[in-house]
Parts: sequence; structure tokens; C-alpha cells
Amino acid sequence: MRSRKRARGDGSRQERPPGAPIGGGAAHRGWQYAGLWPRSLAFAVDYLAIAAWLALVTAAGAVVNRVAPTITATLFSRPLSGQVTAFLLVTLPVTLYFALLEASPWQASWGKRKLHLQVTTTAGARLSCAWALARTALKFVPWELAHTCVWQIARVPDQAPSSAVLAGLALVGALVAANVASMLADRRRRALYDRLAGTAVVQA
Repeated sequence: MRSRKRARGDGSRQERPPGAPIGGGAAHRGWQYAGLWPRSLAFAVDYLAIAAWLALVTAAGAVVNRVAPTITATLFSRPLSGQVTAFLLVTLPVTLYFALLEASPWQASWGKRKLHLQVTTTAGARLSCAWALARTALKFVPWELAHTCVWQIARVPDQAPSSAVLAGLALVGALVAANVASMLADRRRRALYDRLAGTAVVQA
């Protein structure tokens, strides 16, 4: 794993001591924060792993539906049970994928590692598992809210979406826009969920 580095006055590079803060100030001008483009590329790489998991879940679901169709009918017959099942099969594994890897010595998901990015606290330390889980949960609030709204639309496809569903989708768009705007405006390129979680994504 490549180490985070900072520039010295003679042009050479010096390793950042473990636990050194990554905040502002003259001592930290050499550190590079990852912006929207590298983070988007990293997520695109991560989505390959997510897509593979979704393909596996879909294939397993097809087998279960053929062997025991009553099971899938029971799980997805009601909005609440369908939402809980989708959460357990998709959202929870994806959340754990990001949280556990970003709390590991890599400090990065597979995609971030490929793009040489790391997630760190604003004090420059590695995230604990609980901290990484909280950050990922904040990150995926729009994801899960979108799933909830889409599930409600799919449940009654012959009816127009309710005002609550439309409001939920509008909130999803607003949250995504807020994260993008925050990364573009913030000097440390932090998304809104990074600000709330006290984290940053840096070049490793």
C-alpha cells in the first residue's frame, strides 16, 4: 500500500506520521484530497463488485423461486417484508463491504485502493469499524430512500406515485446534489456525509 506523503521545502517527499492531522494549515499543504472525479471512478470500480453480488443474489433467487416459489411469494408479498428482504440481501452486504474495508489496514474499498485513495478521520487516523459503519450509513441514506420509493411505485404500477413518494424522490435528488456541491465547494473535497462523519478521502 502506498503511504500518504507531504512535500518538504527541498522538494522531497516525507511520509505522514501515523495519527498526524490532515486538517488545514501550512504543515499540511502537500497532502492531496480526492475530489469528485477520482471518487466517482473508484465507485465505478466498486460497482463491479456490487454488480457481481447482485447477479449472485438474482441467480440464487431464481433457484429458490423455482424450487420453493412460496418462499419468494411470502417474502415479497407485502411492502414491509419486501423492503426488509431487499435490505438484508442488498443494502446490508454493500454497506458492510464499504465499512469493513475502509476500517481495515487498507483504509479503502477495492475501488478506492485501485485509484490509490484512502478514507481517514479529520485527525488523520484510521476509522474504527463503528466509525466506518456510521459514515457508510450516512453515505447510503439516498440509496436506501430511493429503494423505498421505487418499491412503493413497483407495488402499485397502475397508479400514479403518491405525494409522499414524489417528495422522497425529490429528497434523494437534493441529498445527491448536496453531496456533489459539498465536494466541489469544500477545500478538503468532503461530501456532506464526510462533514457529518468527520472524515475525508485523500490520495494514498
